[in-house]
Amino acid sequence: MFRQASRLVSRSITAKSTTNRAFSTEVPSTIDSSFVEAWKKVAPNMDPPQTPSSFMKPRPSTASSIPTKLTVNFVLPYASELSGKEVDMVIIPATTGQMGVLPGHVPTIAELKPGIMSVHEGTDIKKYFVSSGFAFLHANSVADIIAVEAVPLENIDASQVQKGLAEFTQKLASATTDLEKAEAQIGVEVHSAMNAALSG
Repeated sequence: MFRQASRLVSRSITAKSTTNRAFSTEVPSTIDSSFVEAWKKVAPNMDPPQTPSSFMKPRPSTASSIPTKLTVNFVLPYASELSGKEVDMVIIPATTGQMGVLPGHVPTIAELKPGIMSVHEGTDIKKYFVSSGFAFLHANSVADIIAVEAVPLENIDASQVQKGLAEFTQKLASATTDLEKAEAQIGVEVHSAMNAALSG
């Protein structure tokens, strides 16, 4: 008896695991006509309530081939550095490490850390120092990069970076409150990253 029960249970589990479940956006929205008719009798002046599946849109179709270029939008709070620029590759300083983004990259959201972001267009490479932000990589080979602060690498003065690093290191050593320590630590990290970007 136990053997038959275990065999039946294992059959039902394997049957369930082999059936493919459709994505929620692929399930057609079903409207119960009897409910709508009953609703119209009770509240003729109001539309029937919508279910969550009524608001779902079908997934956008993915291209059958990978595009040859990556479209980059690089935005700061006060300016748009790149808008719809088609490039070969972008390397971003993600918190998980340097991330190279090519056309057809898997959709991802990445947090940026202080470091160099480089935009590759043929043999031309434009480098920016970014302080922080986010990169949104979409399935249609579009990269939206939002930075809190960014400066072209050639505009950074190495002597000012050294001065700032020394200043924040001193502030970190003499900090007494948690707030002072946190602000000084951020200053040390950003200036250290700028120093590494200029020397490397």
